[in-house]
Amino acid sequence: VQLQASGGGLVQPGGSLRLSCLVSGRRQFNMNFMAWFRQASGKEREFVGSITWGGGSPYLANSVKGRFTISRDNTKDTVYLQMNDLKPEDTAVYFCAARSNRLVLSEQPNPRAYEWWGQGTQVTVSS
Repeated sequence: VQLQASGGGLVQPGGSLRLSCLVSGRRQFNMNFMAWFRQASGKEREFVGSITWGGGSPYLANSVKGRFTISRDNTKDTVYLQMNDLKPEDTAVYFCAARSNRLVLSEQPNPRAYEWWGQGTQVTVSS
């Protein structure tokens, strides 16, 4: 099982980036539920949003709602995080995570609820 996050980089405030999370072994391990987290230096890991492979609307945390979107391509086993209007406070290492079963909304922000994690990709928003 492997989650490979990519697409991070340095961007100016107001810019955009699209992160990708390629999932290997999704079907074999029945990974139905995906999420994005981020962790800024010296801070706790923060939930960004979630999506399921089987359908339904993605969920985004209030801190990024209206600027970020989450989507998936089932044929490519890839989940995306499109980030627009980036702000310096979005600077962090971004991680994708997965688990077998869907989580109730109240549990989605809990990093310990996820079974698999990617290695993270750095996003730096700076002028």
